[in-house]
Amino acid sequence: MEILEWIQDWLAENADGEWEKGDAIQITTIDSPLGWDVEIDISKTSIANLDIKWILNENGKKDWYGVKIQNQRFRAAGDASKLTFLLNLFREMIDKIENE
Repeated sequence: MEILEWIQDWLAENADGEWEKGDAIQITTIDSPLGWDVEIDISKTSIANLDIKWILNENGKKDWYGVKIQNQRFRAAGDASKLTFLLNLFREMIDKIENE
């Protein structure tokens, strides 16, 4: 549950009265193949200017994830077991850039 507490704190820290009114954080399911889709507006963050093309790590139909950063949006998707992993990927990117 630590990642949920972190993402809640991150949301509160980045809220500026406007940014959070839109689609700042979206977590949805996908069905083909079954999994998660995470999209986070990073326009107000230390990684806002990063551009990372889609990276797919696939070990099978039930063991995969992908991530990209484009247009000031972090986007990650993964199989049904990867929601915590995807949120931690986002956290690791933020922590790495902010601590460089």
